[in-house]
Amino acid sequence: MPTLDSICLLRTSAIGDVTHVVPLVRTLQAAWPQTRLTWIVGKLERRLVGDLPGVDFVTFDKAAGWAGMREVWTPLRGRRFDALLQMQVALRSNLLSLGIGADRRIGYDHARSHDGHGLVIRERIPARTGEHVLDAIGSFAEPLGLKQSAVRWDIPLPDEAQAWAEQQLPGDAPTLLVSPSSSHALRNWLPERYAAVMDHAAARGWRVALVGGPSAGERAMADAVLAACRHAPLDLTGKDTLKKLLALLSRAQLLLTPDSGPMHMANAVGTKVLGLHAASNPNRSGPYSDRRWCVDKYDEAARTLLGKPASELAWGTKIEKPGVMELIAVDDVVERFDAVSAHLGID
Repeated sequence: MPTLDSICLLRTSAIGDVTHVVPLVRTLQAAWPQTRLTWIVGKLERRLVGDLPGVDFVTFDKAAGWAGMREVWTPLRGRRFDALLQMQVALRSNLLSLGIGADRRIGYDHARSHDGHGLVIRERIPARTGEHVLDAIGSFAEPLGLKQSAVRWDIPLPDEAQAWAEQQLPGDAPTLLVSPSSSHALRNWLPERYAAVMDHAAARGWRVALVGGPSAGERAMADAVLAACRHAPLDLTGKDTLKKLLALLSRAQLLLTPDSGPMHMANAVGTKVLGLHAASNPNRSGPYSDRRWCVDKYDEAARTLLGKPASELAWGTKIEKPGVMELIAVDDVVERFDAVSAHLGID
């Protein structure tokens, strides 16, 4: 397969999925270092990955509607790429792709196509089921004649972010970060249960810090967790940026979180993740590198709320129903926390 001169990657959101695109970028760069890569990415998500070396970024502000699309199309007018990797199936992204000229337009297989996706592509990635999201994104290399055989992130961490994280988490005390909020509220665990695990960690000698974004919902969740804690954690909610959060994660031994963007950011910097899964399948969307420390109640949720085992659900089914996360007990999470502690030799 000849080297391509230019490739456009279209994956605008969300944080976790954008994190999954980085290994594909590394695969393309390793195989074809002279190929010009252009990545159309969301406004928020660019703050995390927009300094990847060797990549031209075009920002898409989805809140701007049609004006946001025109802001993408304008700098690309007159350009024609050898290939467009259309890695997002939402209607907005499919419409956005219409303004991008490319000789080859590669998208998802039929089973993973939605919202007119098949109308804006001409080639498809291999049809597979049972894949992690990162592997599905990595398979966009295959129609180009490549194979993603290694997974590497190396997302740049600015000195300023690292210095800030060191100020917040000085020294080398074992640190548990807790990011309690997902962008999908029905994936969130109960505040008092987070607090119970955080108190357990503090009693075991761990430093505990609460992290989260500046939104009103995340602030409310953090306040509810803090109100239930007997041992006050460090509260960094709303004080970081995505780069600063990445730096905090790189200094921690463990992150406790539901299925969320920070889960995948932590995985990208090698931090262990105690993921809370009932609404989503950890084998599809859990921390890619190591899911040993996750609590997996997905099958129980399927049986309880859908009346069938997870093995009979379509791959990727979300069980985002009221009460689903209540299937995860405090003891389930404490058991995984203690297992991580023992694995790390922290007693």
